[in-house]
Parts: sequence; C-alpha cells; structure tokens
Amino acid sequence: MASDFFNYQQFTIRQSHAAMKVGTDSDLLGTLATGGRTILDIGTGTGIISLMLAQRYPESKITAIEIDADAVEDAQYNFSHSPWEDRISLIHISLQEYLKSNSISPNLQINKSTNQQINIKRYDSIVCNPPYFDRSLECPNQGRTRARHTSSLPFPTLINGAYTLLENDGLFSVCIPPEVFDEFTRLCLMSGFSIYSTTCVKTLPSKPPKRFVLTLKKGITECPQQSTHCLRNQDHTRSSWYKELMRDFLICGEL
Repeated sequence: MASDFFNYQQFTIRQSHAAMKVGTDSDLLGTLATGGRTILDIGTGTGIISLMLAQRYPESKITAIEIDADAVEDAQYNFSHSPWEDRISLIHISLQEYLKSNSISPNLQINKSTNQQINIKRYDSIVCNPPYFDRSLECPNQGRTRARHTSSLPFPTLINGAYTLLENDGLFSVCIPPEVFDEFTRLCLMSGFSIYSTTCVKTLPSKPPKRFVLTLKKGITECPQQSTHCLRNQDHTRSSWYKELMRDFLICGEL
C-alpha cells in the first residue's frame, strides 16, 4: 500500500485522497515535459507534475485543473505547502467544462456556429498524464476510473482541447504506454500537431518499451528528436540516466 505522503527534495506530496498515487509515469512527465511561461496541467491529480514543473521553470505560471474532488483536496494541500503556492492556480473542473468557459481570459476567438465571442486563455505548454485504459476494464472506484480510463477523457477530446488551448508553436507533453502510442500519435497528427520529441523508456535494456514521453508541437517541427533510455541497468541497479533525471527531486537515499 502506498504511503499517504511522499517526500521530494523541495516538496512533499500528500496522496491520501487521490485515486492515483506517485509513480514512475508522473516522475517521467514531470522531468521530461517541456514547460514555458504559462503551463496548463490537465488532470493534475495530487499536483505532482505541476510542482515539478514549478521547480524546473522558476518564471512559470501554472494552471492545474482536476475533475475529481478527492484529488483536488490533496492537490490543494500540496500546492499550499510548497514554495510555489503563488505561481500555481488550482481549478476543480473537467477539461470539457474548462473549454466551455467564456471568461477564462481576454484572448478572443469566434465560434463560427453561433457567431459568439469565446474567451480562451492560451498556454505556452500543456501537460497531461492521460487516462488510457479501455472502458471495458473499468473498476468500481469512480475516482480511479476517472484517472485511468478513457471514458472520462477520450483521446480526441484531450487532443483537440490541448490544440485549442495552446499558443501557436506551443508544446503538448504526455506520458503513454506503447499499446496506445500509434493511436494517440495518429490522432495528434490529424488534429494539426507535429511530433516534437519522443522519449522511449524501458525498465531494463533487454525489455521492450514501457512508456513513451511524447511532446507534440502546435506548428511544424523541422527536426523531431527521438531517444531511448532505461530506468535500470541489466543488473537492476538504477541507471545513470535515471539518476541524473531525478537528481534534483529524489532524496539521495532513493536514487
């Protein structure tokens, strides 16, 4: 059973209420995602990715949105007990409702079907650790279902929403498993994104990829980057890549 608290060097994550606990996916996205002056964290959960980005990008302003009330309770606690409380705004809302809001920011676009002005705040960077399990595998815990299953946030809704909310040339970063990589990438390309970078992560050198940290660009990418790394060496010790990745976050004894 996961502990109710997880300590990093500069902040602590309380995770007693949120369905999804601290894990490798959040560490990978928090350290590999590209930030900016303004960042949107979709489905923030405990807030861990927002906090990691706040640490990595000292000038950033971050908006974190979350649909689940239990996760919001943990995220609010974690933000308020961090050094960056004044730079992170938490909103208890789904992405779908956030997109419908007409009073987010003074940046206007026209809804062609109704000819109405819609206020949309646009971000330099958007991050999301998206739900990726099929609906047929849903579990009885509603919070865990929302966090893990695409029925709560289908890929097309997430991808199109991110495209709408990004500035031109803005970047959208996700952490996804190999079984949905092709579908997710195809939908992103169809929506107008280009692949900016792909980081393939294995658990061991001899194993197939476990996760992909994918960054998409709202615009054209001239030279997309691709790399492959391992979390552990073949003898199961932590790899030098992982140690360097987490050097500013994990406490020394955990590296």
